[in-house]
Amino acid sequence: MPTSALRPPTSAPRPLLYALVFTAGFVSLGVELAAGRLLDPWFGNSILVWASVIGLILLYLSVGYWLGGRVADRDPRALTLFTLAGFAAVAVGLIPLIARPILALAADVFVTYNAAILLGSFAATLLLFGPAVILLGMVSPFAIRLLVQGREDAGSASGGVFALSTVGSILGVFVTVLVLVPNLGTRRTFFTLALLLLTLVILGMLRLDRRRALFFTLAWALLLALTLLPPGLVRADAGTIAERESAYNYIQVVQNGPEVLLKLNEGAGVHSVYREGMGLADGIWDYFLLAPYFNPVPARPQDVDSLLMIGLAAGTVPKLFTAAYGPIPIDGVELDPDIIATGQRYFAMTEPNLRAVAQDGRYFLRGQAGTYDVIAIDAYRPPYIPFHLTTVEFFQEVRHHLNGSGVVAVNVARTEGDYTLVDALASTMAQVFPSVLIIDEPMAGFDLGNSLVVASMQAATLDDFLANTADLPEPLLAEVARRARPNARAAVATGPVLTDDLAPIEQIIHGIVLRYILR
Repeated sequence: MPTSALRPPTSAPRPLLYALVFTAGFVSLGVELAAGRLLDPWFGNSILVWASVIGLILLYLSVGYWLGGRVADRDPRALTLFTLAGFAAVAVGLIPLIARPILALAADVFVTYNAAILLGSFAATLLLFGPAVILLGMVSPFAIRLLVQGREDAGSASGGVFALSTVGSILGVFVTVLVLVPNLGTRRTFFTLALLLLTLVILGMLRLDRRRALFFTLAWALLLALTLLPPGLVRADAGTIAERESAYNYIQVVQNGPEVLLKLNEGAGVHSVYREGMGLADGIWDYFLLAPYFNPVPARPQDVDSLLMIGLAAGTVPKLFTAAYGPIPIDGVELDPDIIATGQRYFAMTEPNLRAVAQDGRYFLRGQAGTYDVIAIDAYRPPYIPFHLTTVEFFQEVRHHLNGSGVVAVNVARTEGDYTLVDALASTMAQVFPSVLIIDEPMAGFDLGNSLVVASMQAATLDDFLANTADLPEPLLAEVARRARPNARAAVATGPVLTDDLAPIEQIIHGIVLRYILR
């Protein structure tokens, strides 16, 4: 067969084809990252959600690669390639518009664990990404077919396409996560990705088919108009007074009567609460105040001189400690700087004794030389806890930063009768500390509840805790002790021990959720 028989008819210049390949790779990974953020406010950002997103995106890309090769062999024209890329861009721009009603339905069923509707809405949302990603996947094999001039350059042409597509994908990850989502929001990120790809398509169509160029120019103008329109609330829940998307979270501030609540991602849990003239928070946050009393008798309020809060959120626990123990030095560590800013703006997180640090809690400990009387940990996204804050190695690091009579307290999720995660944390902490205590917060009719798991540097018993909290002079402490004492119990190490090498947190939590759904 002569070489000319392999040369497809194309009038698109090679640089433009390579630019299209690069941009399609950029948009493909941008869509994948934006897809995860689109689902965050409704389904959370657990490893299960991300596994579903990544798995299906890879499936869609695989289908696109196969289809792209087939179509390119049957119709090897640049006009066809640019038309497919144009429709891919339009499909990307449609995703946030079509997804909204499905996501609104999901919001009504997520917190009730209605499995059938929840799984159905989740599946329907994931299917929304199919057309766009399949079309994007068709670009690279199609471009290879157009760029290959003969057998002698097939390797270099395909290698160049894969290299450019991969570089575009890498940039798509970082630009989407670090620039587009934090500054534009998820909805406008989809529109921006679509506009970027449409720009390349229009440039190609001006050489190939001016009528189609006009059509995609009109689509470009419409998407630009949608980008410039006010985005509105992502979740228009009753009482929402502010929301934003950060590099780490979807952040929502909700007015609930006299209270201001901080909700993150799917909003299944409340991460902070504030009200004017606040006393107790009427939640698990209050129980942290009693952690210092899990020590041998006598343990007194005046012995509490410092606090480290890992999982600061909007500052509820430091506010309580300041009210009960005075302006003691408090370090509050929060991974997301935008949550810190939210706390300062909406939750009066302005205590002069609080130093807020935007950092991972374990990383902070490694670089910290000081010690504390209390280390409080409330870093989970209901019902998940970052695994690296649950292991023997982590609690060994915590131990190095506690004073001789110091204590560590961890907020852990559970259901009415399933303490699997609580038991795992208690068993793990018992590997590092001589004594472990559990305080179970009453469920009060909620589906998910909390327990506070407390460990001390000194050997202590439940009787020590009860004696130390029997007659506390400070009113806030006395009231929370009255509520908590009937629910305190000594921990029994019956759960698995979690390590950096093996900490199956997700499996434990998925088991809890599954047992709850099937109860």
